Amino acid sequence: MEKIHATTVLGVLHNGTVALGADGQATMGNTVAKSNVKKIRTLQGGKILVGFAGSTADAFTLLDRFEEKLNGYGGNMKRAAIELAKDWRTDRYLRKLEAMMITANKDEILVISGTGDVLEPENGIASIGSGGNFALSAAQALKKHATHLSAEEMVREGLTIAADLCIYTNHNLVIEKVVQ
Repeated sequence: MEKIHATTVLGVLHNGTVALGADGQATMGNTVAKSNVKKIRTLQGGKILVGFAGSTADAFTLLDRFEEKLNGYGGNMKRAAIELAKDWRTDRYLRKLEAMMITANKDEILVISGTGDVLEPENGIASIGSGGNFALSAAQALKKHATHLSAEEMVREGLTIAADLCIYTNHNLVIEKVVQ
């Protein structure tokens, strides 16, 4: 899977709740361009969350397309994700976009990439971005050993650890929960 730099997005499904969060740093090369970017969006009245990593303009283009697919498929997140991934892989214009997305609803989390992948993590934890592996590792340990924590607390701690380790991730976190 392609590696997208300069952000961290983490989603956790735990004890029947789903939280998705991201840091707020945007970089241009090795310079921080903005520290409070909102990389998490709520769709369908808060029932679906989307987080993105990569080029901001590309991510917004994909977010718009994903929302169109959601509306076209009656809010069916998995079907919309698959259709977006197909378009992303085959459309001449979309194929050039450099971004990745995590989508989440009350039942599942999906990672969508430009190579046509729609991945559903086995353990209910997904991450993307340059700090993604740090956040993923932290969240996996928390889910295994600190089961008393909420999904939101696991996302916050995972992103905090990623921000401590990844120079492209900051501590300005935005975390959203799926509306039940």
